[in-house]
Amino acid sequence: MKSKSGQNRTEHHTDLYQSEGLIIRRGQTFQMWITLSRPYNADTDKLHLELKTGPLPTVSKGTHVIIPFVEDLEDDRWEAAVVKQDDRRIKLSVNSPPTAVIGRYQLIVETNSTNGQFISTHDPANDIYMLFNPWCEDDAVFMDSEEERREYVLNDVGRIYYGTQNQIGVRTWNYGQFDDGILAACLFVLEKSGTPPSGWGDPVNVVRVISAMINSVDDRGVVAGNWSGVYSDGTSPTVWSGSVEILKEYHKNKGTPVKYGQCWIFAGVFTTVLRCFGIPGRTVTNFSSAHDTDVSLTTDVYLDENLEPIEHLNADSIWNFHVWNDCWMARSDLPPGYGGWQAVDATPQETSQGTFRCGPASLAAVRHGQVFLKHDAPFVFAEVNSDKIYWQRNLDGTFSQIYSEKKTVGHLISTKAVGSDERHDITDLYKHPEGTEAERIAVETACSYGSKAEAYSSPTAADVTVEVTMDGEGPKMGGDAELTIMLRNSSSEERKIILHSQAAVMYYTGVHKATVRKDETDVDLLPNEGEWSSVGRRKCMSQTVRIYRGNYTGLLS
Repeated sequence: MKSKSGQNRTEHHTDLYQSEGLIIRRGQTFQMWITLSRPYNADTDKLHLELKTGPLPTVSKGTHVIIPFVEDLEDDRWEAAVVKQDDRRIKLSVNSPPTAVIGRYQLIVETNSTNGQFISTHDPANDIYMLFNPWCEDDAVFMDSEEERREYVLNDVGRIYYGTQNQIGVRTWNYGQFDDGILAACLFVLEKSGTPPSGWGDPVNVVRVISAMINSVDDRGVVAGNWSGVYSDGTSPTVWSGSVEILKEYHKNKGTPVKYGQCWIFAGVFTTVLRCFGIPGRTVTNFSSAHDTDVSLTTDVYLDENLEPIEHLNADSIWNFHVWNDCWMARSDLPPGYGGWQAVDATPQETSQGTFRCGPASLAAVRHGQVFLKHDAPFVFAEVNSDKIYWQRNLDGTFSQIYSEKKTVGHLISTKAVGSDERHDITDLYKHPEGTEAERIAVETACSYGSKAEAYSSPTAADVTVEVTMDGEGPKMGGDAELTIMLRNSSSEERKIILHSQAAVMYYTGVHKATVRKDETDVDLLPNEGEWSSVGRRKCMSQTVRIYRGNYTGLLS
């Protein structure tokens, strides 16, 4: 039995895989030669093919496939036809449906012997690797742009963004999805998940499984996360420059998590697995990314009666940047219009149905605040478009909303551009323009489904507003950070206020490290008389905070 790997590899866009074997895409015809013990007679010989995958192949679940021989092939079903015969060798043309289970199949040839008994022939060298097919219109991962398919499926090198919205850094990442051994490693990740292969025909299910398996929490997945700064028993996250070494190490060590990773590592490995399986995927960075811990769809800051933070309540945070993935697919499990790009995240932040994973969440649903559509749209929405709400504790122990920041979260959402190394801003796919009516409606829609639905409301408009700005690109290691705090009084009366200001050093994840400076200042604001004036309308205060290199090196990303 011989596979025409060369022709199949080219026609199925799998010629870049360095792995041996017949690697094909579902929903597309492939060719193979079979060598028999004697010449084949279609009138008297009974012959069919069988494919088996998974530990318990079952016909009813699509993991045991019986392929009949037919005169003419029809689309969307398993069938085989003899297209050429050369003595004992016959050439077959084989069809697969666009919904076939992906994975490694054992190929078995069943022939009828002269005494009426069937003989099964299996050679592991002829196993078939079935992948998703973004070139097939009937496959759920179909993408109609060849340029985008080249970028999101076939490109094995990419760029991952990090830093802050004012200081965007970039690192080159070797996805290496076609390297020798990577397909086997990616399939090992799926197998290690313990999920039934019968579900591996659905890309929604597959990416959900991968999301859980890329991190090591729950299931001893690929990468162990570590944000402690201590990496002596492993590799520092900043050392990795690609996915190949990570996936090979995980496979070689039979499922021992690789140490260590942070968000961009999880996302880079995720992109590799997606593209390896044929699911269009990309790595995405969100700047000022919120981490909502209580499904409130808001980023909450709790203060006591004296406006001091209540640390044990302040579990929400805003990361300088967070990296996750988009993957492309139809969503037959959702109403029409929610297919296309879906957000998935392998960084272990919150559980989804009891497991640390996230997505796929439709970007269209996130954009409109329709967080009731699965999977994990509330968490993704909060990452990119939650309001930052300040709550002050009252004397009776309840909390009142005293201030909200509506434009703090979700900026310059970035991915590598198609066909170039430029940064492509895809913020508009995740949210309406900041401050527009459509964006505000999306926030209100989302929050109505949150855990603080009754408490969430826009606070009464304050006549004194505060704006904090920073000159230039922001703080740089060893330099000064000059903050301007601008107070505006829009009322017709003088306002006497106490300004509480605090400067703190945080990790890029938004976790507090140390308070650098804290001030309390009495400010008198003159009334607004209807015209802008440097005295009557606003009062500016500027202070300089020095970030000492010796104490805080490495804490600012």
